Amino acid sequence: MRFRRTAVLTMSLLSVAATMPAATTWAPAYAVTTAMTPAGVSASARGNPAGRVPVPAEGRAVNTSRPTRVIGNGTPGSCTSRAVVAAVAKGGIITFSCGPRPVTIRMAATAKVRNASSQVVLDGGGKVTLSGGGVRRILYMNTCDRAQGWTTSHCDDQAQPRLTVQNITFADGNSTGQRTEGGGGGAIFARGGRLKVVNARFVRNRCDTTGPDLGGAAIRALDQSHDLPVYVVGSTFGGAAGQGGVCSNGGALSGIGVSWVILNSVMTGNRAVGRGANPARGGTPGGGSGGAVYADGNRFTIRIAGSIIRDNSAREGGGAVFFVSNDLTGTLRIEHSTLRHNPSAGFETRGYPGIFYRGAGRPSVVSSTLR
Repeated sequence: MRFRRTAVLTMSLLSVAATMPAATTWAPAYAVTTAMTPAGVSASARGNPAGRVPVPAEGRAVNTSRPTRVIGNGTPGSCTSRAVVAAVAKGGIITFSCGPRPVTIRMAATAKVRNASSQVVLDGGGKVTLSGGGVRRILYMNTCDRAQGWTTSHCDDQAQPRLTVQNITFADGNSTGQRTEGGGGGAIFARGGRLKVVNARFVRNRCDTTGPDLGGAAIRALDQSHDLPVYVVGSTFGGAAGQGGVCSNGGALSGIGVSWVILNSVMTGNRAVGRGANPARGGTPGGGSGGAVYADGNRFTIRIAGSIIRDNSAREGGGAVFFVSNDLTGTLRIEHSTLRHNPSAGFETRGYPGIFYRGAGRPSVVSSTLR
């Protein structure tokens, strides 16, 4: 079965870069208040410590007190790339025993989820970093990839695997040159099933630097089951100068037709560095939108709550958030959050600094700061 986003790839943005220097003309319908102070967030912290937005049950960490399998025998040397790859392929609830100190596991191969797995939980216990070494993607799930097992005739909308990453850091992932399913996903690529991210950090991840619809230096998500959202909770993308992700679009997150719920999280220093927008202007390779978040498709939603999105940038549109719902059914809601200093070098929606928006009505902004 072919991936159903073909029309999206050709419709996106409607050549807005060439026609829309100031974007839409409505005035913002919100009161600007200070929800939290971005200063002082530790570079090693996971998420926004001032975020107090309640997390629904489906967005919370998985109980890993009874793991299916444990990587390592209590020493750093026992926690290897080979062990991670094998454990992820077998599935279940996975924890680590690598000793009392933080450990970095440099991945010699990408860990791939098998499509027959009902659940894969990767819990680093707050001590484990998985590193792509600047040369490879770290984690991969694709329900339409026959190499990972063919489990259903409707691969683009199956309920499993359910992939959760929690209490873990993904560093120096790089999917450059990996163009399957449109590319992107320097640290994590997830198509189909469900993805959830809780108390995680993503630093210095990369993907291709050009391409009109390619994105997600940290995470690229496609075709979530029944169009349910990806939860990103208490997590940090970047967090300090030089630690952010870099990609053509979506310096942190990218999705096509995917809904996101981003709660109590931090996104700083991420960059969309492509040139030419989407569809690409003549003589350009395309890209450059969504410094932190790039979202495209038809009917999808984004909710950002209790979060800080600061000091991200886009060479084209949406230094913080790029949101295009081609059929104008999608909605964007920002609550109790701070979006500050997210320059859009090309275009953004007037009255909403750092945001380019095409969707149903206006973005909903509640008790938040946009500057």
